[in-house]
Amino acid sequence: MTTRSSDLRRRDLASIWHPSTQMKDHEFLPVLPIKSAKGVWLEDFDSNRYLDAISSWWVNVFGHCNERINLAVHQQLERIEHVMLAGCSHEPVIRLSEQLIEITPVPLTKCFYADNGSSAIEVAIKMSFHYWQNIGEKQKNRFVNLSNSYHGETIGALSMGDVPLFRQVYEPLLLDTITAPSPDSFNREPGETASDYARRMFSHMEEILRNHHKEVCAVIVEPLVQCAGGMRMYAPEYLSLLRKSCDAYGVHLIADEIAVGFGRTGTMFACEQAGIAPDFMCLSKALTGGYLPLSVVLTTDQIYDAFYGEYASLNAFLHSHSYTGNALGCAAGLATLDIFREDDVIMANRELSQEFSRQSARFAGHPNVGDVRQCGMITAIELVKDKATKEPFPWQERRGLKVYQYGLKNGVLLRPLGNVIYFMPPYVITAEEIRMMVDVAERGIEHAVKS
Repeated sequence: MTTRSSDLRRRDLASIWHPSTQMKDHEFLPVLPIKSAKGVWLEDFDSNRYLDAISSWWVNVFGHCNERINLAVHQQLERIEHVMLAGCSHEPVIRLSEQLIEITPVPLTKCFYADNGSSAIEVAIKMSFHYWQNIGEKQKNRFVNLSNSYHGETIGALSMGDVPLFRQVYEPLLLDTITAPSPDSFNREPGETASDYARRMFSHMEEILRNHHKEVCAVIVEPLVQCAGGMRMYAPEYLSLLRKSCDAYGVHLIADEIAVGFGRTGTMFACEQAGIAPDFMCLSKALTGGYLPLSVVLTTDQIYDAFYGEYASLNAFLHSHSYTGNALGCAAGLATLDIFREDDVIMANRELSQEFSRQSARFAGHPNVGDVRQCGMITAIELVKDKATKEPFPWQERRGLKVYQYGLKNGVLLRPLGNVIYFMPPYVITAEEIRMMVDVAERGIEHAVKS
């Protein structure tokens, strides 16, 4: 280890509290200072390289230091870096809004910007609640979510989630939500298809809406993949049924596409696979290609019109963030959309997804793999103690952490979700790099289950 690396680690631990981290772990698990990055590769101060298998928390889609996004941000920096979006505007935010409306499902026609994914969720749930207040449905003040769901860490967003690890300690602070069982295909019966299981599980959601629709503002879901809940996946039929039921009972549908949007699931947006449009679509992460914090909530004219009126009506949506619609972030977003359009990324991703499928097939017969699942550019391998019963390893054994440590020693940055090892790399990864990444993960899994 160089003196530079050692010094940075010391200074880091003296001043920084890292996210989603038990800081005491860093007594034996060194912080990894990154010096530079290019494409799918990160490089530290000791000239070690690491393949970024998780897109730096799912944000980077076209590689680090992408020349086209670099240029767009640099050119924007020469014009204007930021101006408040209250009463002002700028060309990048206008163009980005127009393009997002063009590529998202009809009838999403209005864009409301925020800073990050959690903030977008806060916007959507407040906007839904406020809509019902504005039209006189004062009794609507609750939300429905799915078990094992995750929607962010701010209080409102955390209320919408159902992963105990994240929400349990904060329970006294959270909103009173109604939770429907997830259609997660991992739990289907032997011989039952994912579609059949989704339809069967929807009966629980239908019952909730039938009994509670008068008090429910919206249902919120992560379309197709519950990412932070362990990359659990479900069939699109559930979304089709949910859209019909929300319409029938007069309830909004919020689609949290923050992690799954922009090509991750095989289509530009996951909702497309069910042929539906939500009332609110929340986007972030890949929106700027992983460059800058920016999020947006797209909604309909019907929602927008309920807030439109004379000042004296006091029905405006008084929600704001200082960096709303930041010009640099919008420039990065425009460059990202340009790449999608010019490079036919969705088609290229489908070819890469086939390589993922070929490479991950090796795990299917492993005695400690309970499930191998894939949705587009997301592949997950779930480690279990007993394959037949799917009994998990005790969480205290931290088997996933052992895979992470092995990966770092062998040039791959993996960050498992508990005992779920997953691949969610930038779209610029090559077939050769996919094979290398999966090879390292395979050896890491062998190391973890035997130690």
